[in-house]
Amino acid sequence: MKAGTDRIALTALVASAILGGGNGVGVRFSNRELDPLWGAGLRFGLAALVMLAVMAVFRLKLPRGRELAGAALFGALHVGAAFALVYFGLVKVHGGMGQLLVSVAPLTTLLLAAAWRQERITVAAVASTAPAIAGVTVLSWQALAGPVPVIYVLAVIAGGLCIAQAAVVARAFPPVHPVTMNAVGLSVGAAILLALSALHGDTWALPQHAETRLALVYLVLGGTATAFLLYLVVLRYWSASRTSYQAVLIPIVTVALSAWLDDEPIGAGLLIGGPLILAGVYFGAIRRPSRCPSPAGEPDLSGHSK
Repeated sequence: MKAGTDRIALTALVASAILGGGNGVGVRFSNRELDPLWGAGLRFGLAALVMLAVMAVFRLKLPRGRELAGAALFGALHVGAAFALVYFGLVKVHGGMGQLLVSVAPLTTLLLAAAWRQERITVAAVASTAPAIAGVTVLSWQALAGPVPVIYVLAVIAGGLCIAQAAVVARAFPPVHPVTMNAVGLSVGAAILLALSALHGDTWALPQHAETRLALVYLVLGGTATAFLLYLVVLRYWSASRTSYQAVLIPIVTVALSAWLDDEPIGAGLLIGGPLILAGVYFGAIRRPSRCPSPAGEPDLSGHSK
């Protein structure tokens, strides 16, 4: 049973990483025509409608009580807060660099999970923060040396922190069906993004350019509805920090696509800072010699203890 669920989780992890790899590039194309908050709200609003339709087809019921609260908090953090920051940051930051900055999520997730007493911190995880921080510093320095103001870099990093906290929050509440969790989370996140867009005075217009429409279709169906559903399938079977391992896989896809489609320069900063971040994440959050049970027994989202 354990081997079977691990195979399901691993397959979902790889598939979601491949689909998620195109998101940074898609957001860059969206931001060229649409105001960032409006573009984000439109994307997640449409994705929420897709997931609500799936709920209706499978006759899934909306959660109540703590289940609903957990799904709503997940959406507020993982979609509303995180992507308001990420969309803003990707106005200036290329998709590859942006995804590498977000890829520190496994380490931050592990630290946050420990603070919530869901998991225990290993010496390797703490030690690996050094190369990861060094990698972020190199990429930030590259941005400072170029035309990208540091505020955009910090916004992407803050978005990654929100994603890390969302994974921990999701495991602190009773389990919810992945489709339902996605539908509620995307709806809450989209509502927050659209409210922020209205307050900011964005122009609410549909995309006119073919490349923007194509990017939006990909972001809604592939990069959001499907990728987020797969992410929650992984989170159902694996711990929060283990689930965030996809942050190591996604940048590989994103950097390749960004260089090809968005003319992202692959300079020394990216070649040095990127591997440092990925090495820190790998040795700190992935390559653990053995699993240590958390103080609380590390419950999974199916309601059983590991």
